[in-house]
Amino acid sequence: MDVQPDVGYGRRDVASTAIRAFARLAEIWQLSGAQQAKLLGLEPTQQSTLYKWKSQPQRANLSHDTLDRISYLTGIYKALHILLPSDEAADTWIHRPNDAPLFGGSNPLARMLSGSMYDLHVVRAYLDSERG
Repeated sequence: MDVQPDVGYGRRDVASTAIRAFARLAEIWQLSGAQQAKLLGLEPTQQSTLYKWKSQPQRANLSHDTLDRISYLTGIYKALHILLPSDEAADTWIHRPNDAPLFGGSNPLARMLSGSMYDLHVVRAYLDSERG
């Protein structure tokens, strides 16, 4: 009997799940199309790519960079829901001014929208350090 190895999810399955999670997160965080594209490392002219991914997630072909960005963003979302006492507080945190040195009085979303994956990393690391 021939037994096929269990290879788990394929890259397309991972991409489909990731883009669905990102779409839900973007809705909860009330992000504009331009903000969503920026967070995923897309150019403003590539918003149509984002909309295609969201309308046909099973056909999304995401780069490792895009998958990493979505991983950071979902990690930020999860950390906020662990740290803050209510869904509303967690879901609006990125929009509220923050006096932590990392944000300098601006809101965390502004830092995340720099376009650099490093900024997503430092926001997630900040939240992880707050968790202890």
